[in-house]
Amino acid sequence: MNTESLNNRTLAPGSGLPKIGWSATEVFDSLETLRSKDIRWREGRAFSLAYNAGPDALSVAEEAYRRFSGENALSTDAFPSLRQIQAEVVAMAGSWLGATSESAGFMTSGGTESILMAVKSARDRLFKERSVTKPNIVLPSSAHAAFEKACAYFGLETRRVAVGTDWCADVNAMRSQVDSNTVLVVASAPQYPQGVIDDVTGIAKIATDFQINCHVDACMGGVTLAYLARLGENIPPWNLQVEGVSSISVDLHKFGYTSKGASVIMYATKYLRSFQSFVTDNWLGGMYGSSGMLGTKSGGSMASAWAVMHYLGEDGYLRLTREAREATLQLAEIVNASDDYQLRAQPQTTLVCFGAKDPGRLNVFAVADELWRLGWYVDRQSPPDSLHCTVNAIHHDKIKLFAKDLELATAQVVAKGKTGDKGSYGTID
Repeated sequence: MNTESLNNRTLAPGSGLPKIGWSATEVFDSLETLRSKDIRWREGRAFSLAYNAGPDALSVAEEAYRRFSGENALSTDAFPSLRQIQAEVVAMAGSWLGATSESAGFMTSGGTESILMAVKSARDRLFKERSVTKPNIVLPSSAHAAFEKACAYFGLETRRVAVGTDWCADVNAMRSQVDSNTVLVVASAPQYPQGVIDDVTGIAKIATDFQINCHVDACMGGVTLAYLARLGENIPPWNLQVEGVSSISVDLHKFGYTSKGASVIMYATKYLRSFQSFVTDNWLGGMYGSSGMLGTKSGGSMASAWAVMHYLGEDGYLRLTREAREATLQLAEIVNASDDYQLRAQPQTTLVCFGAKDPGRLNVFAVADELWRLGWYVDRQSPPDSLHCTVNAIHHDKIKLFAKDLELATAQVVAKGKTGDKGSYGTID
């Protein structure tokens, strides 16, 4: 590094900023250094958090994001392109979610925001219609942690109900927990931990009987289930075609393979959607309205979703779903044939969860540590102690390599009696 570059690296006291701004080359070289230890998800080494439909689709996603990164969806009066983009993305997603001509939805920043909005909408609807002031939601123990976050934010009680031996929601047990203050029941398609699909019809019937909301969390499965059905698989009822389902969410940045920050929440009717929005003029700045948690929203993720969905089309999503499903079943077969591991459930979509046959002999969290050292990232879950793989299209030719390293990692852990930490699905640093 030359003297000028070294001077550029000198930081101003107290601010952390360089005294002299870096060159673009220095900035990007430093960023590449920073991420040198990140998991290589573009190479299919991550079984969580990142999704890849291949370099061509990834290039389309990133270029569309770049072109619209500065546009602001807070006001589509200023950016009418984003109004049309959102409308078309929601409509395309609606075709997967069983939307009707009465349905209406919004784009959000991700599954967590979609779930937050579903809980808020249920709370506000039942407050308006029945003056419910101590609202609760009833949900299986497998439902996503974002429901806990929503209830913490918006002041609702969560009533978690144990799942059955098949890891699916216990519909009768959920019904027994519903009372006059219940505003929402929850189903998952599939639930994340073990990858099974709840009885959406049975849970939605509770909502119909008690005239409350039912949200289906299809953030993980909304794309995959639609195309598995088109590929001829027998998929149980799960979307807005089920009577009593009031809202459903799907993450486009998962198996839609778009850039991060794109999800859709779809409501059965415009009336139900109306409880998501926020409008006020109680300040000196005039009328303010927003559809979700965010105010300013970059157009980047919205344009990326629009671009990738058009680029892939029906044929692309059929191909990618087939590849992901085949890889999933291949991994499940490997686990089933193993002397060391057992599946928690036969995967119904593209999620594989497995644990040790003998936990006293084999610590699966130590295996996750060894896999990390070998360049792989898998999720850790408990209870029970398990490893979790979200399989997507990039893994269609990676399963044999992963299985080889899983065998190597397992042998290392058993031979040395290693133990590992549970870790966490999300982190706070």
